[in-house]
Amino acid sequence: MTAIQTFSAPLGRVLLSLIFLISGVGKISGYAGTQAYMESVGVPGALLPAVIAFEVLGGLAIVLGWQTRLVAFLLAGFCLLSAVLFHGNVGDQGQQIQFLKNLGLAGGFLVLVAHGAGAWSIDNRKAA
Repeated sequence: MTAIQTFSAPLGRVLLSLIFLISGVGKISGYAGTQAYMESVGVPGALLPAVIAFEVLGGLAIVLGWQTRLVAFLLAGFCLLSAVLFHGNVGDQGQQIQFLKNLGLAGGFLVLVAHGAGAWSIDNRKAA
């Protein structure tokens, strides 16, 4: 394994996860607004606690490299689903950018599904 591979795997996991960690925690402080937005697109607001837990715990799992392939697969699906549900109006340039951002994140997670956590991960430590 090259030095670039050794350092890029954990850095990539952190960078992919930041949006989920920050967004999940942010949903706690903006709970009512997030719940109202969810309901405005037909998603039950009662799902918000599960969404927060999934974003924070999933983000932490990816950072730590724990159950990476499974969690990355679930987060990729989450990204695709949220792209369609919340950013499907691609005629609006802002929504189109958000839609494409979610597609890019899903792509990054699918790379993790294919290649695993890499260096400095709980998954890699268990395999050794």
